[in-house]
Amino acid sequence: MSGVHPTAVVETGARIGDGCEIGPFCFIGSEVTLGKSCVVGPSSVIHGKTTIGDNNRFVSHAAVGGPPQDISYKGEPTELVIGDNNIFREFVTVNRGTVKGGGVCMIGSDSLFMAYCHVAHDCHVGDGVIFANNATLAGHVTVGSFSTVGALSAIHQFCTVGEHAFIGGGSILTRDVLPYVKTVGARGEGRIFGINTIGLERKGFPKEVIEALKSTYRILFNSKLLLSEAVAEAKKQFGSVKEAAYLIRFIEESKRGIQR
Repeated sequence: MSGVHPTAVVETGARIGDGCEIGPFCFIGSEVTLGKSCVVGPSSVIHGKTTIGDNNRFVSHAAVGGPPQDISYKGEPTELVIGDNNIFREFVTVNRGTVKGGGVCMIGSDSLFMAYCHVAHDCHVGDGVIFANNATLAGHVTVGSFSTVGALSAIHQFCTVGEHAFIGGGSILTRDVLPYVKTVGARGEGRIFGINTIGLERKGFPKEVIEALKSTYRILFNSKLLLSEAVAEAKKQFGSVKEAAYLIRFIEESKRGIQR
């Protein structure tokens, strides 16, 4: 059974999983599917075609599944899909997709979105991410799993953030953000500060993998080689290490260029 506060509005057609709690003054739209054991805190709004997994918590005043903030959007049917075990703190906003962006905005599982975070239309966010207060994604951004986006940071549209990336607070980044690397900076002035060694150690990465990543980083960014030459050399020396190979491939496949 689910508990719905008497002041909440749950439209006909909404599918609410067992064990959910819908708090005071909430609104749940007719196209919403809410998994088991979710908590929707006071004054939160979930609407549009939004599918949410199990054990998600919306603390209060969240606005989830709203139409994209895109002037080309004309009311086409698009959707938002959210996985399991996420926490959305106060005033978090997450929009649906657009037809031109594939129609779906997606968020994985096991993530924390602190107060006032915003995930715009057509974003794809992986698992186990942390968005600190006021972290913001423009449209069409991809964020790899286990990344951290610091407070008051903004990621430009169509950028890709690699897995296990660490973005320092107050950063405004307009290029792709390297996996495993610490990146900080103001608009147009983003800088990288080496492999996030402490973060990777805390996540249980083996010492030999971290050393391979550090050596790969040194070849790519601290040698006197051209980037294309450094990529070839790094691939030659460390291409057999899965994590290093991913870092190298990320650079090769970047469409916007990388923050460096």
